[in-house]
Amino acid sequence: MQILDGKLAAQHTKDTLKKEVDEIIAAGKRAPHLAAILVGNNGASETYVASKVKNCTEIGFASTLIRLGEDSSEATLLQEIEKLNNDDAVDGILVQLPLPKHISEQKVTESVNPLKDVDGFHPISAGKLVLGLPTFISATPYGIMLLLEHYNIPTRGKHAVVIGRSNIVGRPMSILLSSNHPHGNCTVTLCHSHTQNLKELCQRADILVAALGKPEFVTADMVKEGAVVIDVGITRVPDSTAKRGYVIKGDVAFNGVAPKTSFITPVPGGVGLMTIAGLLKNTLQAYRTRQQ
Repeated sequence: MQILDGKLAAQHTKDTLKKEVDEIIAAGKRAPHLAAILVGNNGASETYVASKVKNCTEIGFASTLIRLGEDSSEATLLQEIEKLNNDDAVDGILVQLPLPKHISEQKVTESVNPLKDVDGFHPISAGKLVLGLPTFISATPYGIMLLLEHYNIPTRGKHAVVIGRSNIVGRPMSILLSSNHPHGNCTVTLCHSHTQNLKELCQRADILVAALGKPEFVTADMVKEGAVVIDVGITRVPDSTAKRGYVIKGDVAFNGVAPKTSFITPVPGGVGLMTIAGLLKNTLQAYRTRQQ
């Protein structure tokens, strides 16, 4: 069993990006610029956004963080997005999810200029992904593909099972794994809450991606010997014995599953760090496209 270390792989990606950014600046050009909007004070969202801003600084990106109150109207948020859409100094726009219930995530997603959609959530980005056209890839699936590439995990002809069909992770992950490229070409089964014989399907998976948001859902009896297991889940589980009052759990029961695998991602320290790496690569791509 080998740990797929997201910290190590993400640092490799960031080192490569920093070198490119240094060359851009040395040529007298401005740095790529990522703008993030955070609505409310969700603790997990605060942590994610702070990490994204920190990583931008590390590789030389410019970054802007716009904070809006929990009670901010949908119209106010859309106005802020439109300002960023029209700002030629901004290359990528990130609206941190989840949003307060009174704001439509779909309307917000569709309001972002597709040329600045570094989250890869816009219908145009999703449509191009399905067609195999160059586009922004949703950051978490993109990060997973980068992780598979970094560790040179064989995928061609493998049976991949993806648990979860969200538009952010599950669906794009299934498309990427089945696509005709060096780290794709899998036969993919996409599972969800109505899938029958889920356990049996998982037991046949050479590559198992768990992205359903249920702590420790995948147990050892669901995984075959030698499988590659990618845990996308990250849930705060209350724990009175923990210093912060909670512990972070993935969708995979790591201690039981890990000994059966050939490769497995930890939580934390796995996919989450690669998500940021994917976001940064998308931002540099947005910059280069807009410069051209």
